[in-house]
Amino acid sequence: MSFMQTPRDPRLGAQPRGEEIAAYESYLEAQRVVDFLSDSEFPVQQVTIVGTDLKMVERITGRRTYMHAALQGAASGAWLGLFLGLMFMLLVPGAQLFGIFVPALLIGAGFGMLWGVVGHALTGGRRDFSSTSQVMASRFAVLCLTESADRARALLAKLPAEGAAPRTNDSQP
Repeated sequence: MSFMQTPRDPRLGAQPRGEEIAAYESYLEAQRVVDFLSDSEFPVQQVTIVGTDLKMVERITGRRTYMHAALQGAASGAWLGLFLGLMFMLLVPGAQLFGIFVPALLIGAGFGMLWGVVGHALTGGRRDFSSTSQVMASRFAVLCLTESADRARALLAKLPAEGAAPRTNDSQP
């Protein structure tokens, strides 16, 4: 038996090539340009959007206490107990709801709570907050292969004004 695999794009993993034809402060603006080029029947496979000036942003979402760790651990453990209880109910003939399912749910929540509190205690107070992280770009460059860059620039000159105008290499600060 043979499995068909989709051919990998040879451009993946390689550094982007081409000339910068425009640059924007938001991804949506860069996406709008590529959409315009596509609507103008430009071969958009020659275009790349590159996010530059990357920074990692961590937003603090709250304080982490023993109570928070216990509740979060109990919720995670309850999900595991729920899953195991359902598996036992499906695999054991004649199983009763209160005989297998409910105890599995409660035991899972209990162990989850215990592990949540122990895990929080092991941090030693070094990270008593919760957060989310993301990598953000400050600038989005639209690149085009050199052989088509002039045609792309000519099309972009016809782009209807909406919001910020594209910055080209000539107009960068």
